[in-house]
Amino acid sequence: MAFEDLRARFEQLLAERGRGAGTRAYADGLYQAMLDLKVGIAELHSARDSSTRELTQERRQLEDAERRGRLAVQIGDQETVDLARIWTSKHSERIALLERKLQVQQDELRMAEAQMEEMREAYQRARAGVGPGGTAPPPPPELDAAGFEIDRKAKESQVREQLAELKRKLGRQD
Repeated sequence: MAFEDLRARFEQLLAERGRGAGTRAYADGLYQAMLDLKVGIAELHSARDSSTRELTQERRQLEDAERRGRLAVQIGDQETVDLARIWTSKHSERIALLERKLQVQQDELRMAEAQMEEMREAYQRARAGVGPGGTAPPPPPELDAAGFEIDRKAKESQVREQLAELKRKLGRQD
């Protein structure tokens, strides 16, 4: 998946969150986007490493062409000198191109890693129930103070009933 696609997906998640999508759905979407981005970052690393190897090989070929040209000058072989000059020029151009390519790949990798960090922070906030703006979502209306107390008492009662049932099944009386 291309970096631009991941960025668009992240922006879509933020927009959906703004339209009221649940925190859990938002967190799940972020998690999936982070997994995709992690794969993309691995591919960027691989491409950068490949370009680095290619650049190293091209520099070695340039050195060989230059050495052949020097040797041809020493023995007076003008045809080989001309060929060495042509190949030296081609290898130099290719090296300049690969250096620019490598710089772009490194910049793209830095951007992707910064994006990953941004997504990781957003994911951690979403898992903690904090919205993108840094504020916790308002509690559901049914869980105001009085409702919360009633809910808590109902759960405690249910737990006591389950405990009594388990004790009865095990034949224990306290």
